[in-house]
Amino acid sequence: MRIYAACVYLFLYTPIAIIALFSFNAGRHASQLQGFSVQWYGRALNNPFVMEALENSLVVAFTSATLASIIGTMAAVGLHSVRGPVRAVFDAIIYIAIMIPGIVIGIATLIALVTVFDVINPWIAAIWPRVEAAPQFSMGRGSIIAAHTMFTMALVVVIVRARLSSIEGALMEASADLYAPPWATFRRITLPLIAPAIFAGFLLAFTFSFDDFIIAFFVAGSETTLPIYIFSSIRRGVTPEINAIGTMVMVVSLVLLIVAQLILRSSDRKKSRK
Repeated sequence: MRIYAACVYLFLYTPIAIIALFSFNAGRHASQLQGFSVQWYGRALNNPFVMEALENSLVVAFTSATLASIIGTMAAVGLHSVRGPVRAVFDAIIYIAIMIPGIVIGIATLIALVTVFDVINPWIAAIWPRVEAAPQFSMGRGSIIAAHTMFTMALVVVIVRARLSSIEGALMEASADLYAPPWATFRRITLPLIAPAIFAGFLLAFTFSFDDFIIAFFVAGSETTLPIYIFSSIRRGVTPEINAIGTMVMVVSLVLLIVAQLILRSSDRKKSRK
């Protein structure tokens, strides 16, 4: 079993290690190592198209992660007190949102948004003053944010609910016995206790949104995120610059995932010590 596990890990991580290695290639060919250099990192960071795609990815990831954290926390707190068949139905919906393939989410979101835009845009054009052209809803940053918020929100719900289930109900009951209103109980007791889980969910949502290509590809319209830029570039051939971009994205994603895991473990250790 140990040999089998080692082979599986080698199969998974050897290609990633090769990309990281060849990102330091001094030559111009991605498959021929001709010395070591960091020139391709500099070229990637000075490429205006890469910087524009990076800005789009950061804006989309931060906005969608923020919305997913807020909405997911509200949903988790609301579902915490629900029991019975209703709870089972919502649990199934949440886990289906996590397990469903990204291509299905992308196609479904594309069809839904196009249908909504076809209904809304004529109404806007009809009521808009004739002095200037009426604004039109279309694919872009907003559609990517909406799609990413939808599927990352389920991650936040699962993480926050796991944290809520570990909190003793006596704390909320004691707050109610002291005549604290529900909002005060949530602000002074519940929110500080679930804050590490919310932050961890935010980091995971940010990572998933920043790295996503499939869903963004369907709903991006004319916008270009970093994964879409990388995909468009490798169709013309893989260069050391692409390897450098992929390595930087991988490092940032790993750091965020490790930080999220450390936050969750730290909160669990504090709870166990108490």
